[in-house]
Amino acid sequence: MTTRALMPDYLRLCALFGIVVVNVQYMAFPILGGFEAASTAEPANRAVVWLVNGLFLVKTYGLFSFMFGVGLAYQMRSAANRALPFGTLYRNRMIGLLLLGLAHACLFFPGDILVIYAITGTCLYWVRAWTARRLVRLGSALLVIQIVVAGALVMTPEPADPEVLAIERALIGQGGFLEAVLFRTISFFYVLPYLLLFQGIAALGWFCLGLAAVKSGLIDRPDHRLWRLARRWCLGPGVLSSLLIAHLWLQTGDGRWEAALIAAAPLATIGYLGVIAAMARPAGPLGSMLLSAGAASLSIYLGQSMVLSTIFGAYGLGLWNEVSAAGAVAIALFVTLALVLLLAVWRKRFALGPFEWLLRKGTYLGVPLTGGTRPEAGAK
Repeated sequence: MTTRALMPDYLRLCALFGIVVVNVQYMAFPILGGFEAASTAEPANRAVVWLVNGLFLVKTYGLFSFMFGVGLAYQMRSAANRALPFGTLYRNRMIGLLLLGLAHACLFFPGDILVIYAITGTCLYWVRAWTARRLVRLGSALLVIQIVVAGALVMTPEPADPEVLAIERALIGQGGFLEAVLFRTISFFYVLPYLLLFQGIAALGWFCLGLAAVKSGLIDRPDHRLWRLARRWCLGPGVLSSLLIAHLWLQTGDGRWEAALIAAAPLATIGYLGVIAAMARPAGPLGSMLLSAGAASLSIYLGQSMVLSTIFGAYGLGLWNEVSAAGAVAIALFVTLALVLLLAVWRKRFALGPFEWLLRKGTYLGVPLTGGTRPEAGAK
């Protein structure tokens, strides 16, 4: 009997809280401004922006993307155990992610990551049989390329168009749900090429590293010496340098510091992976219930946008551009905690989260299920 690896659930749960404090700024404030559009004169707001940029910006995307590679390995293993056609399953899954991502982006959040995962995840399929060593080399090279590309993008930003800001204010800050959907749809397709360049290359790199972690057995061994080395040599330098750079960026607004922050992010993310590995131990009843929500990370991720976009949109509570940076982050964390608790209760009765169930239905569409091991639930 194979013991279930605990590290993936810890990873998903930690990443969910990290990603929402980054994403909320694009739901609570103008998309082209983010936290810059919020009043950051007060010390509390400046501290929150500094901590979000220093501790979470870019880094939690890496954790999420790492888990996608882990999920691919689990899907391959499950398909092999059940003699199912993995190519068909994976194609269906990428189509399902693409459709969910398009709906998510147009209806709730134009900064959606699922469409990027569907596109770059298709590339991952072609290297699925590579050895762990080759995957690590490819993943590392892609992270370096991403640093160069993303750094060039942030150092030559386009100024915010006042007309676009006025349209967003009218549609998001004052309009109804359909007006908000119109703006989000146009915004998403406008920024998608940028997002593919800014996030897609690194996402594929982390996919490769996540797949390599399963192939090498690292994901099943949280006590492995490589995780200890990650904590010792990557966590401190990565986090401290990111906090220093985030401070300089906040003080000067110079895009070169943002580029430096992107460059420091992979080191911090590797350190975070080491810390999460140290946390990956059997939990008590309450901890186990909360960790079970990690397997419903897709439902929580989508739920974050659905709830927060309603809270900030004019068709909901109308708090768009009306709260401070600290207030927006506090709301985001409260909503995420509530969703985690809700999904933890949900999973006591149901094996899958609602969107995991929907994605699984699409993945196995037209594929006859045979006896054998049950597919991994909730892997992303």
